[in-house]
Amino acid sequence: MYAIVIDRDRQIRLQEGESLLLDYNESWEPGSEVVLDQVCVLGGPAPKIGSPYVDGAKVVLEVQGAEKGDKIIVGKFKRRKNYRRKQGFRPMWSRVLVKAIEA
Repeated sequence: MYAIVIDRDRQIRLQEGESLLLDYNESWEPGSEVVLDQVCVLGGPAPKIGSPYVDGAKVVLEVQGAEKGDKIIVGKFKRRKNYRRKQGFRPMWSRVLVKAIEA
């Protein structure tokens, strides 16, 4: 069984027991449980499609901690002007474990 949920204007496909990275949220403490109730689709043998959300469906996540992502290099360059800039950025992610998908 899988679910497609909305977390802060981003749609995510989740399965039970799956560990994945979501956008960082400061309010999520490691070890706490988070409930996402904006479920758009519940998939399986008899899929349910919401309009816009499936009534009574929710997904329970366990927050495992925060991680830094891979470094992203941003470079600016203008030819023949002696202009070069290089800047790095490492985004923060929240690692979560999908505990339950409840219909």
